[in-house]
Order: sequence, then C-alpha cells, then structure tokens
Amino acid sequence: MRRFALAAALSVAALAGSQAQANTNVMIDPDTRQPMVSLPFITAPGTQQSQAIPREIVGFAGAYAPGTVIVNTGERRLYYVLGNGQAIRYGIGVGRPGFEWQGGQTITRKAEWPDWRPPVQMLQRRPDLPRFMAGGPQNPLGARAMYLGSSLYRIHGSNEPHTIGQAVSSGCIRMLNDDVVDLYNRVQVGTRVVVLH
Repeated sequence: MRRFALAAALSVAALAGSQAQANTNVMIDPDTRQPMVSLPFITAPGTQQSQAIPREIVGFAGAYAPGTVIVNTGERRLYYVLGNGQAIRYGIGVGRPGFEWQGGQTITRKAEWPDWRPPVQMLQRRPDLPRFMAGGPQNPLGARAMYLGSSLYRIHGSNEPHTIGQAVSSGCIRMLNDDVVDLYNRVQVGTRVVVLH
C-alpha cells in the first residue's frame, strides 16, 4: 500500500511538472521575429488567457510627491504614488534588450482608444507593419495611451495581455487594458513620470 501511494504521488508530481512546462509560453518577438522565452503563466480553466498580475495598493518608501508615476523596468512594475507611504502597483511590459531607457518625462497627451501610426524607426525594422491602424480592440495601443514628453514612448494598453511582465516592447510601457484605464483616470497632462532602469 505504501509503495502504491508513493507511485501515485510521483505520478501527480510528474503531471504537475509537465503542465507547468506547457504553461511556459514561447513567443515570437514582433520586431525581430526571433523566439523569446517568456515567464510561466497560469491559465484559468477553459481559457487561454493568462491571469493578470494583480493591481494592488502597496507600501512605498520613495521620496516622490503624490500623483507621480514611477516605472521600475527591472521589477516590471509601475507605481502610482498615493502618498502616506503607499502606492498603487501595476504589472507592466517593458522594452526588450536594446530598447531600455530611463529618465524623467511628463505626460503631454492622453488618448482613449488611440489610433496607431508606427514611428519611422519601427517601420524601418518592420516594413510589413501598417502605416495606420484605427483605435479599437485590435489596436496594439489598447484602450488608453499616455504620451511621454516629445519622445516616441507611451504608457499604453495592450491587446496582448500575455506580454505583461515581460520585456518585449520597443520601449513603450504596456499595461493590461483594465489597468491602463484605471491609471488614465488618475493622471493628468503634466503628471511626472520617472522611469528607473
């Protein structure tokens, strides 16, 4: 009996390991078309979509004024500073190797369901991309976009939720659509954004 229980336990462990391996998603980089190893994700029963990195209020010790947006690319998290030692933390996708950046910006424009015009630099890498895509659920900028200074970078939603928590973008900060709507409603044009590497 003891031998049977041990064999059953080993079978369950092996099955769990194979399921975990199946849930390690290998994707193709949209710019380079090279395979990328992504983080494991959990799928809800009967769905293929990954569960979100939870949005939550956390302790925050940084010396930033309430209303500041802090992007920690190493953590792949964005913080909206509430004050009193707290911030709202969101999961994000960040720039892939070679497209990382850091520094201070301000939000200079906000848009709901923005249109997308790939910048010239991206079109040089990917001439197959459309020159224009109207805003909507299929648009890569997702439900909202916040434009950062005069740079090419934005904080925006995504129609690829499985990329949140990964380094896959050309430098923009991606969020789940639910999260980007939440942040969009909290920030104003002129909000300070600090990107940490």
